[in-house]
Amino acid sequence: MASSSRRDFTLERWLSWFETLHPKKIDLTLDRVVGMLERLKLKPPPYKVITVAGTNGKGSCVAMLESIYWHAGYDVGTFTSPHLWRFNERIRCNGADAADADLVELFREIDSSLGSTTLSYFESSAVAAFMYFARRDIDVAILEVGMGGRLDATNTLDADCALIVSIDMDHMEFLGDTRESIGREKAGIVRRGKPVVIADRAIPRSVLEHAATEGAVPYVLGRDFDLRRAGTGWRRASDPDAAPVLPLPPFGADEQYGNAAACAAVVQQMAGALPVGDAALAAGIERAYLRGRFERHTLDGVDWVFDVGHNPAAAEGLRAALERLPPARHTFVVFAAMRDKDVAGVVAPFLPLAERWFVTQGNTDRGATAAELAELLTSAGAPRVSTAATVGDACAAARAAAQPSDRVLVFGSFVTVGAATEALRLYCGSSPLTDRPASWTRV
Repeated sequence: MASSSRRDFTLERWLSWFETLHPKKIDLTLDRVVGMLERLKLKPPPYKVITVAGTNGKGSCVAMLESIYWHAGYDVGTFTSPHLWRFNERIRCNGADAADADLVELFREIDSSLGSTTLSYFESSAVAAFMYFARRDIDVAILEVGMGGRLDATNTLDADCALIVSIDMDHMEFLGDTRESIGREKAGIVRRGKPVVIADRAIPRSVLEHAATEGAVPYVLGRDFDLRRAGTGWRRASDPDAAPVLPLPPFGADEQYGNAAACAAVVQQMAGALPVGDAALAAGIERAYLRGRFERHTLDGVDWVFDVGHNPAAAEGLRAALERLPPARHTFVVFAAMRDKDVAGVVAPFLPLAERWFVTQGNTDRGATAAELAELLTSAGAPRVSTAATVGDACAAARAAAQPSDRVLVFGSFVTVGAATEALRLYCGSSPLTDRPASWTRV
């Protein structure tokens, strides 16, 4: 039974407690989580598992796979991180965020089973998600790796299919400082005899070597599956020319061709257990929903674009996506970023585009200060840089400066976009996936 001193904890208090329970915020070991799952009888899971790793594109692929399987009539759970504004976003069933009351009950049960074990915030979140999925009797869980793969808490469940979206330089203090070392860590999600879909055309050799050592079955973009672009859509390389054109999701840029093709390849590899028709595949991709990824809103005639991109590769993709939009009269940028990121590389694509920057400190622990960002941007040649105390203040200043036909880009991290959408009253806590008709049947 949960400690009597914690019996009446709210969700916020449970989250605060788990933030300090384990001595390390990031502890790349699996034994404590595995022990908890076995204690709670959550291994093996009573549902299929698809685990998604990669530097960029994880969120896009999770959103597409969630939507595809939901449109095919399956009950789908997703575990993602981080969240934009509410913790509940991390644990979803059929597009709906877990309710506070459900999460509180799950954390109480985890507390009751801890004994001498301690879990980190992320680890306790993962255990709660797995419990939630088992009780919701889902058909398939889509798990987004938090960091790396091999020692991530999501890797305590065996993947029926692994998806490695991309390998780039990120979290180098934990994963290594080369693509080979980072790739080896991300490849840790593969399992013997199970498929691993790889969506990186320049995949590090370490990924394929690890897959071979573990006895996993790789399917590599450009080698084992591919796509052909067709107008604004695409076809699988194996499709005849007369086949219907498949769509892209309503977010992102050219990188979504490879991501969508990889999701289609995952669906193909899982077809024996979870068959999906092409109509559900197309509908799922086209109607995928993803908070904070090239999310657009219009306020007083001004085009606002929100994106959580926070590394150079994501920034390049964001810039390419912006260039496909109708030109704006003036472009302003609201920006905040973590100090441990390649901030210079993240802002570089937007220096020729932005006429004014509004910078702030988004995260009080790891965030670069407004003064640090202003100094970096000024040194890089940014024409006008204003500082603000908070993300909300930066958005208010940008809103006051922007006129109809202007554009405001808000990016730099999940914290930045979450605080911005909340401050502007644009935060959305629901998903269109929750509107599936009761009569919908599996395709």
